[in-house]
Amino acid sequence: MRSPDDILPPQGEPHVHSRENPFFNGLLRGDTRSIGMDSAFEFPVSGSGQSLSRSASDIGNTRGRNFVLDASKHVADFPEEDSFSDVLEPFALPSSGLKSKDARSTSLSFQSVQSDSSIGLDDQTGSPESNSCLNEEWENFHVLDFSQRSFAERKSSQLRVPLPQSAASFYNGVSPLMEIVESCQGIERLNLYLKERRDDVSAGVPGRFLHAVIGQDSSDVGSLAATIMYAFYLTETLGDDQICTVPVINMRRADFSSHVDLKWLLHSCQIDEASLVFIDEIDLSYYDLYGSLKLVLVNGHKIPLKQEALKEAVVEIFSCRKGESVYPWVRDVTFAQDCSSCTLLAEKFALNFPQILAGRGFSRLLLSGILLDTANLSLPHCTSKDKYMATLLINGAGRFGCDGLYQILRYKMYDVSDLKVTEILRKDFKKWTRIGNPDTAGLRFSVSHVGMSSIGMPVGQLLDREDSSTQEIKLFQQLEKLRVLTIVSGYYDVDKNFKREILVSAESVELKKNLLHFFNSNASQLPLKVLPLPGLRNEMSAFEINKFTTRKNVERLLEEFGNTLKG
Repeated sequence: MRSPDDILPPQGEPHVHSRENPFFNGLLRGDTRSIGMDSAFEFPVSGSGQSLSRSASDIGNTRGRNFVLDASKHVADFPEEDSFSDVLEPFALPSSGLKSKDARSTSLSFQSVQSDSSIGLDDQTGSPESNSCLNEEWENFHVLDFSQRSFAERKSSQLRVPLPQSAASFYNGVSPLMEIVESCQGIERLNLYLKERRDDVSAGVPGRFLHAVIGQDSSDVGSLAATIMYAFYLTETLGDDQICTVPVINMRRADFSSHVDLKWLLHSCQIDEASLVFIDEIDLSYYDLYGSLKLVLVNGHKIPLKQEALKEAVVEIFSCRKGESVYPWVRDVTFAQDCSSCTLLAEKFALNFPQILAGRGFSRLLLSGILLDTANLSLPHCTSKDKYMATLLINGAGRFGCDGLYQILRYKMYDVSDLKVTEILRKDFKKWTRIGNPDTAGLRFSVSHVGMSSIGMPVGQLLDREDSSTQEIKLFQQLEKLRVLTIVSGYYDVDKNFKREILVSAESVELKKNLLHFFNSNASQLPLKVLPLPGLRNEMSAFEINKFTTRKNVERLLEEFGNTLKG
C-alpha cells in the first residue's frame, strides 16, 4: 500500500498543467506569436520545463481588471473573411457518424459579451426597449491552422447584456479581446446540406419529390430550429435519392431582418442564412399541381391558414399536442408529450448520431429552442425530458451558461436599436383578411382592410426615431394595402408602471372618424385619452389607454371594425 508521501507532490514544487491543444502549448511556452497576440500574463519558466504558478490573490485581481490586448499589429498577415457573431471556446469535435460527405472547414468569427450592470433584465414582464440600446460591433477574423484543424482568431466586441456569473467567465477573464475557436463539423455538414437543397430548389428539383418541412407562421426560435433540424434529420435517416427534403422558413426573407434574435442565433451557430429557403422563394403550389409535393408540419397539427389550399399534401406531422385533431389521412404523427419540439429532436439525434451534439453550434440551436419554449426551464409544463436534454446540450451555451444564453435571446427578441421604422412595424404584425366584392369577371379575392403592429416602446419614441417616421408609417400601410393601421404600444415607464398606447393611421380623415366613433361606443373596454404628439398627419391620431388592456382585446375590437367595412 502506497503511503501519502508517495501520492502527494513535494511542497513548494509548482503544479504543471499540460495541454495537448496547440493553443495552450503556446501559452505554456510563453510564445504567444502562434496565437497572434502579446502575452498579457507572466509565465515563469525555469530551465527547459514550463510551469504556471498563480497565487489566489493573482486570480482574484483578474476579476477586477480589464485586459486590453492590442491585436491590430498581428492580424495583418491573414486574409479577411466574413464575420459571424458569438463567443465560443476551443472544443475538439469527434468524428461525425453521419453519412460521409466532404466537409470543408469554414472561416469563423464570433462576438464576445461583457456584462453591464446598468442594464437590468431581471424584470421578466418589462420590455427591454426601455433599457439602453444594444451596442454591437461586427469584427473580422482570421483563420489559424494548428495540427490540420481549423481555429479562428478574432477580436471580440462587446454585447451589453448583463449575464450571470459562471465558471467560464471566471477563467476567461472579464472582457477578453482575443479568442481561439475551433470549427464545428456538425454545422459544416448542416451548411453543406442547406446549400445543396437551395441549389436543388433553384433548379426546380428535377426528377424528385419535394419533401418540404414547414413550421407555423409564428416566427420564433423554436419553430425555426425545429424546421431546420428536422429536415436535416430526415435527410440523414431516410437515405432516399428520390426525395428532396427541404426546410422552408414560413416567412418572407425581407421580414427576417426585423427578427434580431433569429439572425443573432444563426450567426452565433455559424449557420449560413443565405442558404435558407423562405416561403416567398419557393412556389409550393407549383409542385402540388404536378403531384410532387409532400408536406411535413412542425410544431402544429394544422397547416397555417396561408397554405390551407395545400393541406392534402400533408404526409407527416411532427410535435403536436395530444388530443389535437389531425388530418385523417396522415398516419405519421409524432406527439410532443408536453415537451419542446427541440427536445424531441435532441433525443432523436442523441439516439442515432450522438457525436454530432458535441459541436457547440449544433447543440446551441437546439438548446435555444428548448430554453425559450420553456422560459428557461421554469414553466409549469416543462418536463423532466426538457431538463435532461438541456443538460445534455449545455455545451451549446458556452461561456454564457444556460441563464446567460436565455437572457441574450430574450433581450434580442425586443432589440430594435438598429431597425428602421418599417422594420419595427413588421416585427410583430398581423392583418385580417376577408372575401371582397366580386370584380367585373365575377371573381372574388381576399382583401385586407385592418392591420395591427405591436411595439415595445412609447408611440412618441417611435415617431422620434426618424425625421420621416410618419411617412414611413404611411408607406408601410400602403405596401400592406391596409385601410386602417393601428400601432399598439406596450411598455414600462421609469416608475415600472405598465403603459398602453395606440396610434391610428387611416386611409382618410372620414375613415379615422368612423374608427374613433367605434372605439367610443366601446369606451368601457377601451377608454382613450388623446396624446398631443406633434407632426401627426390629419388621418393619424394617438391615444393612451386609461385602463389595463390586453392586445387580444384590441385585436378583437379591430377585427369587429374590419367586418363593418365594405370592400
